[in-house]
Amino acid sequence: MRQKIPALFLCAVLIVAALAARPALAALGEPADSIASDQKALSALRSSSTAHKNYTVQVVGSDAVTVREYISPSGIVFGVAWNGMTRPDLTQLLGTYFTEYQQARKQAPPKPGRRFSRVKTDRVIVETWGHMRNLQGRAYAPALIPSGVTIDEIK
Repeated sequence: MRQKIPALFLCAVLIVAALAARPALAALGEPADSIASDQKALSALRSSSTAHKNYTVQVVGSDAVTVREYISPSGIVFGVAWNGMTRPDLTQLLGTYFTEYQQARKQAPPKPGRRFSRVKTDRVIVETWGHMRNLQGRAYAPALIPSGVTIDEIK
């Protein structure tokens, strides 16, 4: 019995450590403080930031995909866009909006042969397009877009 307690304790410590090591991404609608961890999650090779009048764009890229996160002056991610050979994990990029997006996508009738998809819910819009090795898309929360910024700037 004495040997089982340390083994159980060790297992519990390892599980907690593994869960804590998961990267927290700056997802749509969340603060931008955790964007640096996107580099690790995407195995990113490069990162840059560009300031615009009413927002900042943080770019994180790898050989497979480039993700641009649009940040309001208040520090909230209001939009994300991507392009590359693969589509990024939308679960991470959409954050709390993912379930809503997924449900709306399931309800939309399938459109065979279409290369453009637009899923609109009450809180988020997700658009995807492209073809193999050139997949693109963007997602944004209209209520979070700063004044003076148009959706055409999220690209």
